[in-house]
Amino acid sequence: MPEQKDDPAFLYFPTDYRWSMGLLICLGGAPWTGVDIDEVNRVGRALVDKIGDDAAWFEEWTRMGDKIEARGRDAERAGHKLTAASCFVRASRYYQTGERFIHPRSQRSMDVYAKSVALFKEAAAIVRRPRIEPVEIPYENASLPALLVHPDPEATRGRPAPAMVFFDGFDVTKELQYGYGVPDLAARGVGCLIVDGPGNGESVRFRNLPLIAETERYATPVYDYLAGRGEFDSKRIGVMALSLGGYYAPRAASLEQRFACCVAWGAQWDYREIWARRLEALDSGKVLSLSVPPEHLQWVLGVSDRAAALKKLEGFRLDGIVQKMTCPFLLLHGAGDEQIPLAIAEKLFAAVGSKQKALKVFTREEGGFHHCQVDNPTIGVHYMWDWIADVLNA
Repeated sequence: MPEQKDDPAFLYFPTDYRWSMGLLICLGGAPWTGVDIDEVNRVGRALVDKIGDDAAWFEEWTRMGDKIEARGRDAERAGHKLTAASCFVRASRYYQTGERFIHPRSQRSMDVYAKSVALFKEAAAIVRRPRIEPVEIPYENASLPALLVHPDPEATRGRPAPAMVFFDGFDVTKELQYGYGVPDLAARGVGCLIVDGPGNGESVRFRNLPLIAETERYATPVYDYLAGRGEFDSKRIGVMALSLGGYYAPRAASLEQRFACCVAWGAQWDYREIWARRLEALDSGKVLSLSVPPEHLQWVLGVSDRAAALKKLEGFRLDGIVQKMTCPFLLLHGAGDEQIPLAIAEKLFAAVGSKQKALKVFTREEGGFHHCQVDNPTIGVHYMWDWIADVLNA
């Protein structure tokens, strides 16, 4: 993306939108994962003369992950478990940041990703607030890996708690999404089930589950799983997702109407049209980079070429679907979102059938101006969590 000199948002690599987004996604988890700006800056400085070299990106982030994991092992051997857990969470985030742009996936990149998941689980076994429980959700002939983040017991006082189902976006994972404020939601007495759905995280890497348009196929069993656990109130289970999740969550809430509310952290409408325009702009040189390598689209859909990918995306449309939604609905969008124009958010919001609905657009002046508030995740997180707490506790 071209540099915008009047734009206050931090872009570490002004000539490379994808790398800047990747670094911001990592750094944006700092308040909830302990990601350190010095560690991130050391990676960035090592990459500043290698912009666009995704192999170098992978190596530098992996090197930092190795360093922080080793520090955690030293703490573990010394009996300092909480320090070890903090290091493991940071290392996991660094590993996954590096792995995101590798195409095709190599055995080494898959091994690094597997290590990132294992490290996060090690940390989860240590941390007690919030309590994090890795779980498996039955899904057709397979299962979906998920993280169940339990609500703060002081907030629930032994009563069945509300909860949110949190689906990934196009190229993120349950571990990365945990670092986008989920501990603060748990502190409000709301549980959170973060799911690697088909096409995301472990599900696409290790279980051969490609992205599908029919979100309800997995949203329904995920709802059933939470509703079947006695510590949650089945009447107060909502659904949310970010980025491409602006398609997942509204479709899920429209077709699985037991969900008590819906949050779209960024809008979608017609995902095929979005990708057709992106690829045309990339091929013509109008943009120099996308938020992910273009090969990522084919990989998550389980197809071998662009034409097949665009064909599969024909089902990723919300018109005729969201008009059926009846639960309370919140849509967040950045006024300067480079990936999804504000007009699409306005179209989605107008079409949603819910009587109780709200659209929050973050401006340049207040922050959260960019895609999914990547320039200021905290402002988006606080707005969503307060809205969810109000709606589910009404």
